[in-house]
Amino acid sequence: MGKNYVDIEDGRGGTLRYRKHANGRGLIAHGAKVHPQAVVEAGAYVEPGAKVGAGAHVARGAWIEPEAIVGVNARIEAHAHIGQGAVIGDGATIGVRTEIGTGAHIARGAKIGDDETVAAGMNLDTDRKGLWLAA
Repeated sequence: MGKNYVDIEDGRGGTLRYRKHANGRGLIAHGAKVHPQAVVEAGAYVEPGAKVGAGAHVARGAWIEPEAIVGVNARIEAHAHIGQGAVIGDGATIGVRTEIGTGAHIARGAKIGDDETVAAGMNLDTDRKGLWLAA
């Protein structure tokens, strides 16, 4: 049985320790909180201080920055990037390669499509088809 953690050097020459999440083997930094019923796929990163709720799914290659919150049953698709301090509401979906800016708030149940960019600090909701609405 292999070790259940990985040490990675940060940009300042320090080392961050990540543990492998039981559901999906994604990397969870020390200080992040991921619910045991969430799935974090291999190749995904959850940084220190971030929180991922029950039933959430973080796909391969996704990156959840420090202090970001991913709500209950939210879905973060492959290679999406959730900026520092951003909040993804319960049941929201963030598309493939989508960028959510620092401090942005995505409403509960919103559907953000693939290859989208949500500006830092923006509050966003969508209709059922994924058309953006001011939140």
